[in-house]
Amino acid sequence: HALTTMATGGFSTKNASIAYFDVPAIQYVIILFMLFAGTNYTVLYFSLKGRFRRVWGSDEFKTYIFLVLGLILLLTFPVMNATGAPLEKAFRDVAFQVLSLVTTTGFVTADYTTWGEWVTMVCFILLFVGACAGSTAGGIKIIRNLVFFKNSFLEFKRLLHPKALIRTKIDRQIVAPRVLTHILVFLMLYLLIFVVGSVIMAYILRDFNQPFLTAIGAVATSLGNVGPGIGEVGPVNNFAAIPDVGKWFLSFLMLLGRLELFTILVLFMPWFWKTN
Repeated sequence: HALTTMATGGFSTKNASIAYFDVPAIQYVIILFMLFAGTNYTVLYFSLKGRFRRVWGSDEFKTYIFLVLGLILLLTFPVMNATGAPLEKAFRDVAFQVLSLVTTTGFVTADYTTWGEWVTMVCFILLFVGACAGSTAGGIKIIRNLVFFKNSFLEFKRLLHPKALIRTKIDRQIVAPRVLTHILVFLMLYLLIFVVGSVIMAYILRDFNQPFLTAIGAVATSLGNVGPGIGEVGPVNNFAAIPDVGKWFLSFLMLLGRLELFTILVLFMPWFWKTN
């Protein structure tokens, strides 16, 4: 479990995952190390060196911490009301599942699909977040989301002040236009693959009870390399019931997502195979 925590792999020797142990101390230790595993390893290096100004100077790291803490505070009381659990258990379950989804570790201690529809929707959105770049996590990555939303916000200012030179900055450094284009293309491709993949999986799973819900959950969690999804591939279920053709398709999506799209998609470009 230590290996799969730091590798954000999520595999367990128990069918019930970490929920099998039902020991709060174990869960808190894994919560802490999932937080570490989702952090950029350069930030961890600066932490060990005591260079905390460099650590807190990382916009991505600050976004990561505020996102995780904000979600834990936002969801704890609704989960406590929905499940009737004591405050400490609700806090622990929320903290564990938020970090498990954001860092793409995929461990499970509770069924978040029973926490209410809007909480389930928040957990589904977390399948698209990913942790920090330079960590072992999969997914889109916080830095891409941060640049996209920051640039989108600044675009409104550019519309209001068309002659102003307004640049997108991360860590006080200007983000090059080519990088902005790359991130935008990546996000558009990711969304397109998710939509097309969901339609294909919905057809493959047409005999299931919740074909579309299961399809979007399976595609989102496979692309992000998370593990649990929603529907019949939720946190207390697995992919055993998925037809073989669906498993092949999801395996391809896992590879595509883990190698961040371009590495695989470039192989399908005709000019890649030309000598000139």
